[in-house]
Amino acid sequence: MSRKQKKTLVRILISGALFAGAFFIPVEGIWKLGVYLIPYFVIGWDVLWKAVRNISHGQVFDENFLMSIATIGAFCVGEYPEGVAVMLFYQVGELFQSYSVGRSRQSIAALMDIRPDYANLEKPDGSFEQVDPDEVNIGDIIIVKAGEKIPLDGVVVEGISSLNTSALTGESVPRGVKPGKEVISGCINLNGLLRVKVTKEFGESTVAKILDLVENSSSKKAKSENFITKFARYYTPVVVIGALLLAVIPPLILGGGWNDWIGRALIFLVISCPCALVISIPLSFFGGIGGASKKGILVKGGNYLEALSQTELVVFDKTGTLTKGIFQVSAVHPGEIEEKRLLELAAMAESFSDHPISKSIREAYGKEIDATRVSDVEEMSGRGVKALVDGQTIWAGNGKLMDLAGAKWRECHLHGTVVHVAAGSEYLGHIVISDQVKEDAAQAVQELKALGVRKTVMLTGDKAQVAKEVARQLGVDEVHAELLPGDKVQQVESLLKEKSGKGKLAFVGDGINDAPVLSRADIGIAMGGLGSDAAIEAADIVLMDDHPSKIAEAIRISKKTLRLVKENIVFALAVKVLCLALGAVGLANMWEAVFADVGVSVIAILNASRALKVKTKSQS
Repeated sequence: MSRKQKKTLVRILISGALFAGAFFIPVEGIWKLGVYLIPYFVIGWDVLWKAVRNISHGQVFDENFLMSIATIGAFCVGEYPEGVAVMLFYQVGELFQSYSVGRSRQSIAALMDIRPDYANLEKPDGSFEQVDPDEVNIGDIIIVKAGEKIPLDGVVVEGISSLNTSALTGESVPRGVKPGKEVISGCINLNGLLRVKVTKEFGESTVAKILDLVENSSSKKAKSENFITKFARYYTPVVVIGALLLAVIPPLILGGGWNDWIGRALIFLVISCPCALVISIPLSFFGGIGGASKKGILVKGGNYLEALSQTELVVFDKTGTLTKGIFQVSAVHPGEIEEKRLLELAAMAESFSDHPISKSIREAYGKEIDATRVSDVEEMSGRGVKALVDGQTIWAGNGKLMDLAGAKWRECHLHGTVVHVAAGSEYLGHIVISDQVKEDAAQAVQELKALGVRKTVMLTGDKAQVAKEVARQLGVDEVHAELLPGDKVQQVESLLKEKSGKGKLAFVGDGINDAPVLSRADIGIAMGGLGSDAAIEAADIVLMDDHPSKIAEAIRISKKTLRLVKENIVFALAVKVLCLALGAVGLANMWEAVFADVGVSVIAILNASRALKVKTKSQS
C-alpha cells in the first residue's frame, strides 16, 4: 500500500469513528450540524477542494462535483448522517480503486523490470567502471557478471553462460550463450562472466523498444474505451440537469414538498456518478495488456486487444512461423555406397558454400573438413556445386545438375529439398533436407479452431509439394505456395473479402520479410520478436518467442478481457438505470444510492482486476 493510500485509510478510520460517535451525542440544531461536519470535513475536504479547483479550470461535471453537490445538499435539507455516509463510502470506493490500479501497475512494473540500472564499461587497462547505459557507445566492451541484467544488445566475445529471458518471453527455460552469439538487453546472466561487444546504443536496444511499447500501449484505446469516454462526457451534464429538473419541476407543478424532491434529486445525483464505467473499462484493458505481457505477448494497444477477440481468419507465413526455418538432413538414401561415405562426399563438395542447404549437410556430417582434399570448386547457380574431392569430380545438387553430369538419377518419395550426389557420371544417391515443423505448430492450429477461428491459411514462397505436406501435417485449411512478397499481399487482400462485417484477419509472420503483409492485415502478429527490431516495429502484436501456440493464448486473453468489459458495462448500467428510476420516484434512499455508486464501482473494479490474472491452458 502506498503512502497516499495509507493516509486515506487513516482518514477513513478516523472519520468512521467520529461518525459512529456522532450518533450517541445528544445535541440538536446547529450543534448537531457541527458534530457531523467534523467527520465530513475529515473525510471529504480533498473532494471539495478538487471540485472547486476543477470548476476554476472549466471542468465542472466530474465525480468530485457530483459528490460535493450531493453531500452539501444533504446537509442543507437536514440529512446530516446521509451526507457524511455518502462521502465516507465514496472514499472507501476510491481507496479500493487506487489499490486495484496500483496492484495492476506494480504487476506490470515487476514484469517489465528489465530496464538496466548500469553497465560495466571495460577500460583500456582491463578494469571497468559502472556507467549509465546511455553513456555506452557501439563497439564498446561491457562486462556482465552472474546475476546482472544485460544492459545493451551485443555479441559475446568471451565467456559461456545461460540467460534468463523470462521477463521478455514468459518462458522459464534458460538460453545458452557462447562467444559469437548475440545477446539482448533485459535478459539476466545466470552464471559465468561475459564480455560483450555492444552493437546498439541504449535508445535503440531491445529493452528500450519494449519498454516504450508497453508504456505507450494505453494511448491506443479500444472502441469500448472511447465509447465510455464519450459517454461520460455527455452523460454527467445530462444527469445533473435531470437532477435539477427533478428538484424544481414537481414542486412547482404539485405545489410544495421542496425538501422531499430536493432529497430525491440528491439521491439521483449520487446514483448517477459514472465511476464504475469510467474506471473499470480502461482498467480491464490495462490488465489484459499486462496479463499478456506476463506470457511474453506484447500488445501495442487496447484497440488491437479488442480486435484480436474478433479474429475469424488466421493467415500464417510458413518459414520461421510454423516451421523452425532451420534446414536439417532428414534422410540419406545411398546407392551402392555407405550412408556415411555419401554424406562425406557431399559435405566435402559443399564445404566452401554458405548456403543453408550446404551448412545443413556439413552439420549432418559432423566432422572437421580437411580443405586440402577439396579443390576446383565451382558453384552453378540454380543447380548446385561441382568440386574435385581427392582428385575425383563430385557433383552435388538438383536433377538439372545430374543431367549436366550425365548421371541417371531418381526421384525421392519424401518431401523436402533433395540434393543428388554423383561421382563423375556415376549416381551415388541423394540426401533429403527439410525445414523442421515447430513442436507446437499443430497444437496452435487446433487451439485456434477451438477458439472459433473459421479458417487457417498458410502462405509461402516454398515449393507447392513441400507446402502442401506441411499444411497436411498441421491441419491448415488452405495453402498458397511459390509466392513472392507482393503475391502474399494480394492473397491477403483476397482473404479480407471473405470475413464478416465485424470479423478480423490476423497475419502471423516473422516480422522481417513480411512487413507489407503485417501492415495490410487487420492485426499483424510478429513471431519471435526477441531481438528483432523489424518485428517490434512492423507488428501490432509481438510474440517474444518462437511458439505459435502463443497466438491462441493471446486470443484467449483478448476474449477474457472483452468478456470482463461487457460484464462491467451491463452490470453497471443495469444497476444505475434501476436505482435512478427508484430514486426518481422516491423508492431509493441515500444508503441505496451509496451502493449504486460505491458498491457498483468496487465490484466492477475487482472484476476488471481479473484481467491481469492469466492462467495457463491447463488451469483454464
